[in-house]
Amino acid sequence: MEVRWSGVGPLRLGPPHTALTLVLSALFGLWSAQALEMSVGKVPFLEAVNGSTVMLPCTYSSCIGIRDLYFKWLYNNNGTLQRVCDSTIPTEGVEPHVSVYRERVTFVGMNHNNNISIMLWNITFEDGGQYICFGRNPKEMGRNHSATFNLIVVDELRVVDNTLTIIIASAVGGAIALLMGFMLLKNFAIFVMTKLEEKNKECLVTSSGIDNTENGLSGSKADSKPTPKKK
Repeated sequence: MEVRWSGVGPLRLGPPHTALTLVLSALFGLWSAQALEMSVGKVPFLEAVNGSTVMLPCTYSSCIGIRDLYFKWLYNNNGTLQRVCDSTIPTEGVEPHVSVYRERVTFVGMNHNNNISIMLWNITFEDGGQYICFGRNPKEMGRNHSATFNLIVVDELRVVDNTLTIIIASAVGGAIALLMGFMLLKNFAIFVMTKLEEKNKECLVTSSGIDNTENGLSGSKADSKPTPKKK
């Protein structure tokens, strides 16, 4: 009889390039975690009145530090990117010499706390739109990073109607006040009933003591009578 081996074959490793790919992917993920990041804040838009002065915020951060960081502000003019200003920061904490290419623009960040914000003076409706804060750190092999901020220019700020909010707040406040009043009234009623019960108990104890005293005195008088002598 012929016997055939049907067991599981020996474990074989994949081709060498597979392991290399995994290593490179891990290194790339670690590198990405340390990459440069540009930020325009938690609220990336601003609504401002025509003729006012506004600041467009932008900061950068990098876990591996910077060297000759190149940054610039761009304005998206209907699909055409126009330079607003740009400069190179040699190292952290050094104030850059910024070139400005647009009127009524001032660089105010000064690189304090990695701040590269700009100020727009006496804005017009033409200033409204999308602004891009761009950065490139040579330490990251020239990778590009950016963040977008939207400026909305209006004639006047809209007045928010808080009527519904006031009504809801009033209703909630009234309900809370009613509930607190009910709880106070309930506690007061419980306090009064407790005091009445204590008073009734005191009256019952006092009455019982008086009755026992009277009964004891009459008995003692009866016992104190002399026993009649027999003739």
